Amino acid sequence: MFAAWSSDPEVRYHGLMNLGQTCYLNSVLQVLFMTEDFRGAVNSHSNTEFIDYRLKDLFNHLVKGNSDAFEMMNALDIDTVDEQRDAAEYLQKIIRLTSPEAAKIFHGELTNRRICCSCDTETDTDEPFWILPLSLVDSCSELYSVEDGIREFFKASFFTGEDQMYCEHCDSKVDAYTKYVVKHHPEVLILLLKRFDFSYKYMTYMKINDVVDVPTVLEMPENQPYELYAVVDHFGDLRGGHYCSRIRSQVDSRWYEFNDTWVTQIDSNIHRDVKRSYTAFLLFYRKKGGNFTF
Repeated sequence: MFAAWSSDPEVRYHGLMNLGQTCYLNSVLQVLFMTEDFRGAVNSHSNTEFIDYRLKDLFNHLVKGNSDAFEMMNALDIDTVDEQRDAAEYLQKIIRLTSPEAAKIFHGELTNRRICCSCDTETDTDEPFWILPLSLVDSCSELYSVEDGIREFFKASFFTGEDQMYCEHCDSKVDAYTKYVVKHHPEVLILLLKRFDFSYKYMTYMKINDVVDVPTVLEMPENQPYELYAVVDHFGDLRGGHYCSRIRSQVDSRWYEFNDTWVTQIDSNIHRDVKRSYTAFLLFYRKKGGNFTF
């Protein structure tokens, strides 16, 4: 069913029509729209080689009133409106199809460093990223913490015994370990809480509804602080769920909920509500002291 064309009359922002089950797309498009530097970069480019011009057209419609993402669906080769899809997957597709100038705000780079335990030789491989995935499986505590997830992501992994790695300097298989190092911190850090995971017990993908402790200020490696400004939530199960987003405006610093065409201002308890969340799916953090500000 289509969502009603309505919103809080006191709210300055507008919504996107749900064309069937297109909430996964609406939720991430609203975050991109509310990221002022990204919107500005998109508006300054009209090259049809990228999808900036389509985003520009959509954003111009959203400034004036409610709209829909039909043209964006065509650009992303979405051929049906009645299929629930992964918001993180389509966010990444959109970023990859935008111009480098617009996408750079989300661009980060990791170094995958391998260290030989015999000769201490380091071998580095650089890996660009748009989104960092954090696993919710095998959490060390009943309450999963994003901060614990970051520490787990950057923790060293050791390879010994049958898992030894070849070292060119030693010309043999040796004990070794690998770890990620941040080479470039993005202006906007996107974290994916992997709530959809394959269960070998049931031999199918399952939704993980665990409560997650989400910090409003996050310390990344190399002492780089980030501040939370948007959350994409997922409600329900794997195939019949619903996405919406909560975003802090860079204009008035207030939080708003975007639920298709329904847009409402959220009260000051947003930090408490986000702190312990069983629905948070994508987290957007802006770099404190970065090039854009609220």
